[in-house]
Amino acid sequence: MSLSPVEGVALAEIESGGDAPEEKGFVGRSPGQLALARLRRDRTAVVSGVMLVFFVVVALATPLIEMAYGIGPREQFQSRLDGFGMPLGYAGGVTGEHWFGLEPGLGRDIFIRMVHGLRTSLFIAFAAAVITAAIGIVLGTVAGYLGGWVDAVVNWVTDLTLAMPFLIIALALTPTLALRFYGQREAVPPAFQIGVLVAVFALFGWTSTARLVRGQVIALREREFVEAARAAGAGLGHMLFRQLLPNIWAPILVSFSLAVPAYITSEAALSFIGVGLTDETPSFGRMIYRSLDYLQTDPAYVFFPGVTIFALVFAFNLFGDALRDALDPKSSR
Repeated sequence: MSLSPVEGVALAEIESGGDAPEEKGFVGRSPGQLALARLRRDRTAVVSGVMLVFFVVVALATPLIEMAYGIGPREQFQSRLDGFGMPLGYAGGVTGEHWFGLEPGLGRDIFIRMVHGLRTSLFIAFAAAVITAAIGIVLGTVAGYLGGWVDAVVNWVTDLTLAMPFLIIALALTPTLALRFYGQREAVPPAFQIGVLVAVFALFGWTSTARLVRGQVIALREREFVEAARAAGAGLGHMLFRQLLPNIWAPILVSFSLAVPAYITSEAALSFIGVGLTDETPSFGRMIYRSLDYLQTDPAYVFFPGVTIFALVFAFNLFGDALRDALDPKSSR
């Protein structure tokens, strides 16, 4: 009798437990429990996971942090600037009241804008990752299982999407939509800008997940457990989402964890070149762009947002790599 991939992973762990004494405690556990146990043993996964939890908690607690901090992201402190618009004091005006100093020129608090920027970046990245994963999973599963003309159409649309230049279309589409709905003189709401960015990412980001899922489904659709479910009269929905999808959740989860940091950097890059979020909406990309004029006179301005986005993306990538190793029963880690 042929086992499903999920059952095969668990059986492989049980069999390997007889040779390695440290694995004996894993006997009888589900594949998810085995992966979680490997993650707990991986110091890189633990450290990066703690960092990610910290960033997510800060993003979710943004209103509470702003209330406790007592300063809003748009408040200006012109009295704390000198005649040249530079913050008074050391390290860009770092004080007990302004933890990361003030922005040159406008005098806005850097710390509270970074907190709001973190929430914005994570919301855009997670929303885009969820939407692209959902689209890719549905299209990839249907194309891989049904095959024929359905598979051909999905592949054609995937190839067409991959052939489109992402940056050029984003540069053209984002301001065009803003002008179409709000005109040249109206202020574009932050919610609209965020929605446009998520839509642009969703338009291009589903292809990798769709191809990944399609390949996994093609490898599984002729297995005995699928044939048995088909012979028992299982419907299309049951076959796709009860038989096939539970056996390919591992690569999907890894793909999702690596897509989030890609969207974070993409959002920052688009905001940096002026086609993402405007200066009114706190964003790492806009902060780094504004800091370029003050690299020599106020390096703290670029240091704090630069280090934060680097740490955020680096933690996501490390955790994604550790998650991939933990979900691979053949991994040596």
